[in-house]
Amino acid sequence: MSSDDLEALALLHDPVRRSLYDAVASRGGDVGRSEAAEAAGVSRTLAGHHLDKLVEAGLLESGFRRQERKGPGSGRPAKVYRRAGRERSVSLPPRDYVTLASVLAEVVDGLGAEERAERAARDAGARIARRHRGEPVERVLRERGYEPYAEGGALRLRNCPFHVLAGEQPLLVCSMNLALCQGLLEGLGDDPDRARLDPRPGQCCVSLTEPTLKQTDIDIEDG
Repeated sequence: MSSDDLEALALLHDPVRRSLYDAVASRGGDVGRSEAAEAAGVSRTLAGHHLDKLVEAGLLESGFRRQERKGPGSGRPAKVYRRAGRERSVSLPPRDYVTLASVLAEVVDGLGAEERAERAARDAGARIARRHRGEPVERVLRERGYEPYAEGGALRLRNCPFHVLAGEQPLLVCSMNLALCQGLLEGLGDDPDRARLDPRPGQCCVSLTEPTLKQTDIDIEDG
């Protein structure tokens, strides 16, 4: 844990800053001051002040978006914000699980033990599911840090909880992530085949398709 991480995360203790950070993070892209202010329920001026503080702390990044209208009177480019790619963590006492996980991923990949790793990940997903019996899969995924959101009938995952490792060992980590999600679905009594590899830049490599109607559901509707 670094003092910079602690100071940066301490900024989110302020409810306005936390609301603004959540408003930007939940959009998954560039968010203007007015959009963030409306989502947080504060004035645009106050939102701009706190958003810039979050940028200074490295929790958000800023840039400029060109106005759609061109020519005289179109105005200056609008300032926009997005969630920063850098991870922040606080642990007391300090821990470094990421380094060990990175080493283990290299060992597994070197031994060619991908199938065993996927089975272990699927079993891990089933164990997680046992602790969340009766809960909607969307809620469980949100608690695990995936940040699910609906789009086009599918459930997409905005955040990859294994981002650092996925960058180092993408094939291994993404296949294990898929297996974990499948085990989670199966453990919750859902169809594990809903989980599929569907990578999108800056997001998790897994998405969930719409639930399919069971034959009993079809019979009830027909009746």
